This record gives sequence, C-alpha cells and structure tokens, in this order.
Amino acid sequence: MRNLFRLFWKYSNWVLFILLEVFCFYLIFNNNSFQKARWINSSNTFAGNVFTTVNSIKEYFALKEANQLLSEENALLRSQSLGSYAKYITTQTLVKDTFLKQQYTYIPADVVNSSINRRNNYLTLNRGYLQGIKSDMAVITSNGIVGYTKDVSANFCTVLSILNKDAKISAKIKRFDELGSLIWEGGDYRYGLMQDVGTHIELLRGDTIVTSNFSDIFPSNIMIGTVASFTKSERGDFFTIKVKYSCNLKNITHVYLVNDILRPEKKILEERSQHD
Repeated sequence: MRNLFRLFWKYSNWVLFILLEVFCFYLIFNNNSFQKARWINSSNTFAGNVFTTVNSIKEYFALKEANQLLSEENALLRSQSLGSYAKYITTQTLVKDTFLKQQYTYIPADVVNSSINRRNNYLTLNRGYLQGIKSDMAVITSNGIVGYTKDVSANFCTVLSILNKDAKISAKIKRFDELGSLIWEGGDYRYGLMQDVGTHIELLRGDTIVTSNFSDIFPSNIMIGTVASFTKSERGDFFTIKVKYSCNLKNITHVYLVNDILRPEKKILEERSQHD
C-alpha cells in the first residue's frame, strides 16, 4: 500500500495534468454547441461501428442455425410446390374438374461424410429411420440430383452417390423428352455418361438433362446437368453423351431427401402383377 502511495505521489503532477485536461474538455463540449454536436456525432459513429462489428460476429456464429432454418423452410416449400402433387382426373370431369394429391414431401439433412475420388462413392447424412428415412429415397439439392439412400440406422443413413458404378438413373433430354440411362464410369467427378439416346434428334451442347418420369426413385424433371459433348455409336443409331453435373458433389453440405408417398402403393401393384 505504501508503495502505491509513493507511485501516486511520484506521478502526481501527471495525474493532476490529465484530470485538468479532462475537465477542460468537459467544459468545452458542455458549453459550446458546435463542439458538443461534433462530439455526439463522433461518439455515435464510434458506437455504431462497434455495435455493427459485434452484430457481425454474432451473425457469423449463428450461420449454422440460420442454414438449418433455411433448409427446413426450403423443404416445406418444395413439399408444397406443384411438382410435389400427383394429378387425379375423373372421367366425368376430364376438362373442368381436376384436383391434386400430394405425392412428395422433402426432409432436409446435413452431409456428415462423403467421397468423390473412389470408384464407388457414398455420402452419410444425419437423418435415419427415427426421422422417417427409408431405403431408396431420392437425395437432391437445389442444383440437382445427388443419389439415393442405401442403408438406414436410427439417426443416420448412407447415400449411394451418382458417382458410383451401381448408380443407373433414368434421364431424358428436356428439350425432346428423349430417354436415356445415366451412369458414371469413374474418373472426373464433374461428369457422367448418358447412353442409349436416339440419333434422330438434333442434339446440341448445353442441352438440359433431367430425370424422367420412368425413374423409380426420383421425381421427374429434377435437374441432372447439361450436355458437354456427344459421340455416335459405330452403327450411328445412338448417342453417348458426356453430361456435366449441375450439382458440385465435392462441396455439398446440405441436401433434401424425397419421400414418395405413393411409391409403396405402386410397388405393391407392380409386384402383384409380376406374380400373376
């Protein structure tokens, strides 16, 4: 304590000087409107910058929660879109009376693991059967298709990626509704191959490739990619198309699982017909 007093006494002149300076500034700003206004404006600007910085930091740490909310909102909007409903038309009111029944609902999920550099690539999502996930559910993003679910546990599921030798997807050239099969032969994760496309169409680079209504898993007209290049078979009756995927599977973090509400009914009917 004695040392503290000695220190204070040693620098007492400086302390007195600073206190007098502060008091002088107080008198100047308090008794002169111009200086007072400048001080208030400067203080407000400084405080505003501080609050903006603090708010930006808070927003950064809240991004994960914001992304989760956006994913859930997008899933709800997709479930309510016209493409998620199946058309039912009665014979008596073929023209005037049509109504819709919902066919697809969407479940948002995060990618917790993925690969692109193997021959058979998979993803792992943080959703399982406790969240309503089943095998063979389509997995998509806002940019295009990703794959479909394979194995499901309580809170996780694996997804067979379109970058897998076992993935074979019914696709079509959107401009012509021309069908073909989409596969991946390995190599560059950005490109796949569409086979068995008839050469009677005038195919162009940049043509859009989407899922077809013959797909057993994906809803129709979901984006797959665009035509990067194409060649004819030796007989000249089919195109083999190099497709540039619209979805960048290297940087994928959020996806949607598609629940086809009418699929069980369709599968039961088809199995019954096969056994007849």
